[in-house]
Amino acid sequence: MQDFFFYLFSALTLLCGTLVVANPFSRNPVTSAMFLVLTITSMAGLFVLLHAFFLAAVQILVYAGAVMVLFLFVIMLLDIKEEQQRRIKAFGLVSGGASVAAIAGVFIFSLSRSKMGPGAVVVEVDGATRPLGRLLFNQYVLPFELLSVLLLVAMVGVILLSKRDLK
Repeated sequence: MQDFFFYLFSALTLLCGTLVVANPFSRNPVTSAMFLVLTITSMAGLFVLLHAFFLAAVQILVYAGAVMVLFLFVIMLLDIKEEQQRRIKAFGLVSGGASVAAIAGVFIFSLSRSKMGPGAVVVEVDGATRPLGRLLFNQYVLPFELLSVLLLVAMVGVILLSKRDLK
């Protein structure tokens, strides 16, 4: 049953991720953002299968919730209209295909050179949040605080930029 859900969530992640970039249904950026929400949600399902419940919850709450609200806010603030159909340039197509082939070649080469065999050690995955929380708050307090100040400054900047008449 776990294999079925793995293949289901993997297929949904790949399908929705493809529809974010190449959406045949609509050229509207809001539609692509909604497919990105579905991609993030199906990735959270993969985290649940790995028993990483904290990462699944963070994936849903932070990325599908907060970050997507910011994306939609920027899309609607910029008032992006549906783009006209663009021609695909040959150089972009060839260079993109070569990049994908190079990355796939490196990936296949590294998999073939790895020592993973029948006697490989399997690491047990633990999704407990208490050790993660202690690690984050004992050793990484300063980066968390700096990040919160940075996000506050960015939020104030977006609010000031979105005002029509700045007096």
